[in-house]
Amino acid sequence: MEASDLIRKVRKIEIKSRGLSSNVFAGEYHSAFKGHGMAFSEVREYQVGDDIRSIDWNVTARFNRPFVKVFEEERELTVMLLIDVSGSGQFGTRAKLKNELIAEIAAVLSFSAIQNNDKIGVIMFSDKVEKFISPKKGSKHILRIISELLNFKAEDKKTNLSEALRYLTNAIKKRCTAFIISDFMSPDFEDALKIANNKHDLVALKVYDERETKLPSIGLVRFVDAETDSMQLVDTSDPNVRKHYEMYWDERNKRIDEVLGKCGIDSVNIRTDEDYVKPLINLFKQR
Repeated sequence: MEASDLIRKVRKIEIKSRGLSSNVFAGEYHSAFKGHGMAFSEVREYQVGDDIRSIDWNVTARFNRPFVKVFEEERELTVMLLIDVSGSGQFGTRAKLKNELIAEIAAVLSFSAIQNNDKIGVIMFSDKVEKFISPKKGSKHILRIISELLNFKAEDKKTNLSEALRYLTNAIKKRCTAFIISDFMSPDFEDALKIANNKHDLVALKVYDERETKLPSIGLVRFVDAETDSMQLVDTSDPNVRKHYEMYWDERNKRIDEVLGKCGIDSVNIRTDEDYVKPLINLFKQR
């Protein structure tokens, strides 16, 4: 991508993402993703109804009247984005490609995070970890993330979510909130998911295209697997072929939902040709 084209795309996503994170997501994000602990705030005089266990005996003795310690929730979070950059992201038949939608969602979450004074980091993965961006704050950091997303070329095409989850578990020592943004076209990842979710707060954003759910009747079509480059001729005019394909999609999606549910992970489906704002807000509110 030419530098001028990249700048224009980054700017376009920045404007949209800033607006959404400021005007739409701000309250829901703040409520849904809270800090993980209490931090000392101040000392004030004892008031009727205060818990006597919070009395600061040193200050009380100094002023000869009771004072209590006041604590508040630690708001600052570390947010990690686990972003699927495998070959299947290059698919899209309507409004945008899956990887374009993933980049936009990642940008919105990034701006929401920094407006909440959270750190934001990224793990880009295929069947290996392709790139790690350490969690930091600030607009320059967000723009770097968006630029990387728009211009990044993965070395491998296949997908292995377990590798990204293991890397998250080992690299991020302190508990964080991690968004997995992927089409989840990966071999079994349940064990790695359980381990990562025991340490961190995971959220799954499942991105898909309408044409992945059912085949149109358009005759004989050559399909190419974006991750293996294998080709196959499919007679889409055959109703049995279309029926079995739809059954395969439904069963696959059900299996993924069962794994996420078993691990206690909140998830949402986001289609390439539909507005992602409402699904994300509903997800935030459910938390």
